[in-house]
Amino acid sequence: MTYVDGFLVAVPTANKEQYREHAEGALPMFKRYGATRMVEGWGDDVPRGEVNDLYGAVQAKDDETVLFSWIEYPDKATRDAAYKQMEADPAMKELGEMPFDGKRMVWSGFEMLHEEGKGDKPGYVDGVVLPVPKDRKEEYRNFCRMADAAFREQGATRIVDGWGDDLMVGKQTDFHRATHRKDDETVVFSWIEWPDKATRDAGWAALLQDPRLSGHDRPFDGKRMMFGGFVPVVDA
Repeated sequence: MTYVDGFLVAVPTANKEQYREHAEGALPMFKRYGATRMVEGWGDDVPRGEVNDLYGAVQAKDDETVLFSWIEYPDKATRDAAYKQMEADPAMKELGEMPFDGKRMVWSGFEMLHEEGKGDKPGYVDGVVLPVPKDRKEEYRNFCRMADAAFREQGATRIVDGWGDDLMVGKQTDFHRATHRKDDETVVFSWIEWPDKATRDAGWAALLQDPRLSGHDRPFDGKRMMFGGFVPVVDA
């Protein structure tokens, strides 16, 4: 079953091209060790939140842009083996200095909870991160089935919902603090792929009026949901 490593990163806006080149340089190594896809989403429409948001998750500065990124593997075993192999690969050192503050990078591993659609490379992506009670996993999966079908009706090509599995604890930032996670909750990492931003904007305008979403008893605290719109700068 597909396994996902999800990332949130704050990158100096001036380093956009440098970051893209760095990510593309790392891509062959990830692919060599079993990754099936790597996507780097550059922040485009990322709102501020009242409780939390993606900026706070990575302690982004005024001159930085938030990235929502992920790496897909065929299964967790492949992902775990890949990290062990990459640690010993000299190519890691050859990548050079990261064009961002790695201490503020947030990342973790997620098992596939639900997937809808099999789209081509998207022109635009919505990224979502939120805490969900562990004992409401099946309720949340059913919510995803309903919501994802609605997104597909409005033009989304693929929706993936990842359930927190290997949640890392960081010294400065992590998903636990970003979502204000409680002891009885896990973290969900999800994204929605659209053919372009225009389709996404029109889709959301319709979805906000859709009673399946607005009137549903959600099995999570929507006030702590973090989200934003991103333009893929690497997708391979």
